[in-house]
Amino acid sequence: MQSCEPTQTPEIDHAALRAKYLAERDKRLRPEGQQQYLVAEGEFEDFYEADPYMPVEPRSPITEEIEVAVLGAGFAGLVAGARLKEAGVTDFRIIDLAGDFGGAWYWNRYPGIQCDTDSYCYLPLLEEVGYMPKQKYAFGDEAFEHCQRIGKHFGLYDKALFHTLTRSLEWDPSIERWRIGTNRGDDIRARHVVMCQGPFNKPKLPGIPGITDFQGHTFHTARWDYSYTGGDMTGGLEGLAGKRVAVIGTGASGIQVIPHVARSAEHLYVFQRTPSYIDERGDVPTDPEWVKTLKPGWQKERQRNFHTAAFEAFAPGQPDLVCDGWTEVSRNLAAHLDATDGWAALMDPAKFMELRELQDYRAMQRLRERIDAIVEDPATAEALKPYYRFLCKRPCFNDQYLPTFNRPNVTLVDVSGTKGVERITAGGIVADGVEHEVDCIIFASGFEITTDLDRRFGIQPFTGRDGLSLYDHWADGYRTLHGITSPGFPNLFFTGFIQGGVTASTTAMFDQQARHIAYVIREAAERGASTVEPTVEAQEQWCATVRETAVDNSNFQRECTPGYYNNEGERNIRSHLGEPYWPGFYAMEDLLQAWRESGALEGLTLDGGAAHA
Repeated sequence: MQSCEPTQTPEIDHAALRAKYLAERDKRLRPEGQQQYLVAEGEFEDFYEADPYMPVEPRSPITEEIEVAVLGAGFAGLVAGARLKEAGVTDFRIIDLAGDFGGAWYWNRYPGIQCDTDSYCYLPLLEEVGYMPKQKYAFGDEAFEHCQRIGKHFGLYDKALFHTLTRSLEWDPSIERWRIGTNRGDDIRARHVVMCQGPFNKPKLPGIPGITDFQGHTFHTARWDYSYTGGDMTGGLEGLAGKRVAVIGTGASGIQVIPHVARSAEHLYVFQRTPSYIDERGDVPTDPEWVKTLKPGWQKERQRNFHTAAFEAFAPGQPDLVCDGWTEVSRNLAAHLDATDGWAALMDPAKFMELRELQDYRAMQRLRERIDAIVEDPATAEALKPYYRFLCKRPCFNDQYLPTFNRPNVTLVDVSGTKGVERITAGGIVADGVEHEVDCIIFASGFEITTDLDRRFGIQPFTGRDGLSLYDHWADGYRTLHGITSPGFPNLFFTGFIQGGVTASTTAMFDQQARHIAYVIREAAERGASTVEPTVEAQEQWCATVRETAVDNSNFQRECTPGYYNNEGERNIRSHLGEPYWPGFYAMEDLLQAWRESGALEGLTLDGGAAHA
């Protein structure tokens, strides 16, 4: 596996760089915030609902009653299904718009797609299913296959209802069940519902004037059109030969797509508003000798180590098991504290943050100098440099992206000064008053991650007791018990970034939540309860706990360049991490474990009364 030496980073002028960061942020702030993006519905619904990979087979509407409906068949839904079965809950369905398990890994099949985080941490249930990834960063086809592997291992295919989009969720008190309406005309009545849509569920489009005027071909990276481009996830896009192509967006998807498009297109125009953090991939095949040294529980140990690097700090002598760009700042900070005998700084939060910020600035300067060493044209190199703090935007890792801009058939169109593309015409894209004629536009514009809840869920109506809308209930912020349940919405459970523990390994968070949800559902059944929900008092107590233990990082987010990490710089920042329980993911694990071991179901009511053993 990779060496864990600290990186060599340059000296920096901290004050000058901070001023530069703020100036670059201000260039990109837009008053409309998240509203600058279009929802993929109505005339744009095919960007979301159409399946370019598998035909949708006609079927008759389903009318049935079930115990549990799991909405979403990506990693969150798969882990929920696995934990439900382990808890002895067998009467459930997993419902998803896709044609198979996979979630983001079903839909995102664009050329070059690959995990940007350590696959030994990211891919869930590796020990349970007996699988080891082929390399440190799994490619998309391997991630998709792993989703299928989990589905087969836990017998979840018999539970799946694919090519089915949930359109409405309404609590029916007369039968004490949730009525689930779908795009297939189904009437599914579920006692419990587990929300597992995941953060990368729904594509969004840039709200560029004239987007519907374009007469050429368009698609979103999350619905790649190989019938137009030819090739597959490894590249070979021969259908783009002789074509002028535009890619709008230079986030994680765009970074991976652009080198492949450049190799095949006659000319590629890359429209960039904000450059991404780009470090080397440094991928390596899995070492079979290393695998032989692993002991049971190795994945959880590695995930915890990754969490330490991302959210806390290494202790003296603690190894960096992941060893990549995600852990660089923590690794460099540990080396600095070793060299200066400065570990006492960990006891002073202000001093610790000051030292970490310095390592952050130096690591980002290393990235910018790396761009100068790779990209030949100075103006292009300067435009590709990210001027913001580490983790202001999603870090990306790619060994082909930066060299792509040395190709004569690639033009970088920097639209930071105008805060985006000016307009789209019938034949091309206008930026800074110049029209670039293209045959195809590829939108690498991301997903509904921190937009309003009704946009993200796409469920209307979504109502609990007495017609209470979830969107109204959470209008001023999340209101839950443990980030998982909310009063007024009986038998409804949430996964994802809401009000719980957050870790660098997102799938570990899904597992923590799924185990807890499966426990509550099983206990409700064993105690003969038709409904289970938290009390208002328990909700308010948990909200107070979240607020009282919160770490105020709003200034960090506010000073970041606009993006989905900080809700596009809107004044009322909505973090992609939700409202975390800041004592930590593992503190949350201990809290939930103790809650379950007590057996009291504290804070919950069963059938409207106090929980009883």
